[in-house]
Amino acid sequence: MNPTASSTYAAGDAAGYELQMGRWSRRLAPGFVDFTEIEAARRIIDVGCGTGHLSLALVRSPRVEHVTGIDLSTAYVEHARSRSDDSRLEFVVGDACRLPFPDGWFDHSASMLVLQFVPDADAAVREMRRVTRRGGTVAAATWDSRGGLVFLRVIVDTAAVVDPDADRLRAKLLSQPLTRPGDLRRCWGNAGLLDVTQDMLTVRMDFECFADFWAPCEGQEGPLAAYVGRLSTDGRTRLRALVQRAYLDGEPDGPRSYAATAWMVKGKVP
Repeated sequence: MNPTASSTYAAGDAAGYELQMGRWSRRLAPGFVDFTEIEAARRIIDVGCGTGHLSLALVRSPRVEHVTGIDLSTAYVEHARSRSDDSRLEFVVGDACRLPFPDGWFDHSASMLVLQFVPDADAAVREMRRVTRRGGTVAAATWDSRGGLVFLRVIVDTAAVVDPDADRLRAKLLSQPLTRPGDLRRCWGNAGLLDVTQDMLTVRMDFECFADFWAPCEGQEGPLAAYVGRLSTDGRTRLRALVQRAYLDGEPDGPRSYAATAWMVKGKVP
């Protein structure tokens, strides 16, 4: 799926997404669910469900009766469906900015690591509020791309030193919607949600070696892979060598663990 008016993320390879970001979504989801305090519900919607990590975390509670995950990417939805035979889970293809559900249909709505890729994120949040009943929770999480995503800075800061195109990519990635301090709180307030609370959650991104760290850049999923894929063979070889130096930081190749911090917000529908 190419970028659209509703998403700047080129999604199409579910396995590639799992390698690039899904494995970290899996780590983030339980803590985000704890933050939402959603423990019981007849119906919950996971907006921009991707490959299903948040939906799977939500149904860990036996008091959650049904979770609908919705995503623009057919490939992601099919992958999510394949991950569980839990009858409480449903995954459908659809647009976060035009949710195909009536007003107040869900008890709660949540979105994880998605809104930063929605050009009109305010519209998506308004839709989340619309389909959530009065008194229900609307919650979201986005990466702190500039100050809290070490793996990203290792790559884009290195690339930006030697390539103006990478410098422009860095500027784009570090200025995505709803990734700066206070952005989510302001957005939730503008949407008319009440009792708005913002917090942070940090997980660890653990890599076995540099090859594990670099592998997503050689794939086909996400903005980093797209950038690397446009480079010449010599350009890719040069960039890989430079990023490897940054990863090794003077020590032998092997495991590295980087912090990854997400902003989280929740509010109530009046």
